[in-house]
Amino acid sequence: MSTEQTASAESQDLVISRVLNASRAALWQAWSEPERLKEWWCPKPWTTEVLAFDLKPGGAFHTLMKGPDGQSSDNPGSFLHVIPQSCLVVTSMLTAGWRPATPWLGFTAIITMTDEGTGCRYNVKVMHPDDATREQHEKMGFFEGWNCVIDQLEAYASTLR
Repeated sequence: MSTEQTASAESQDLVISRVLNASRAALWQAWSEPERLKEWWCPKPWTTEVLAFDLKPGGAFHTLMKGPDGQSSDNPGSFLHVIPQSCLVVTSMLTAGWRPATPWLGFTAIITMTDEGTGCRYNVKVMHPDDATREQHEKMGFFEGWNCVIDQLEAYASTLR
C-alpha cells in the first residue's frame, strides 16, 4: 500500500492518496449504498446512522456518528458532484437543495477513484474555507481518522463481489 498525505500547496487543503486493494466497483458499491456506508464511515468503535442519502448533485448527505460513551457528531451536508465509480464531491457547507449551512466544521471533500495496478487509487482532497479551519481539522486527527476510515472502507469493499 502506498500512502501520501499532505497539507497541499493550497494551504487550506488536506490530502490523502492511497492505492487500495479493492476494485473501483466495490469501493463505489460501499460508497453509494447507505446501508453499506454505515459499515465503514467512521472510526470504530463509533457507529454511523445515515439520516439522509440522495446520491445526486444537491442531494442530502447527512450522517450521525455515535461514540461508545454517548458522544455524537451530527454531520448534515450534501453531494455536489457525482460521477459513478469515479468521483464524489461532498460538502458540509450546503445541505439538501443547495441550502446554505453553518457547519461546526466547514469543508468540501473531493474523492476520486481510478484503477491502478490490481487495485484502485483513492484520492481525498478536503478543502477548508480558511487556514484556521484546516488547522482545526488536522489537529482533531484528520489524517489518523480519515486513514482509519479508508482502512475500514478497503477491508469492507474487499468483501464485496
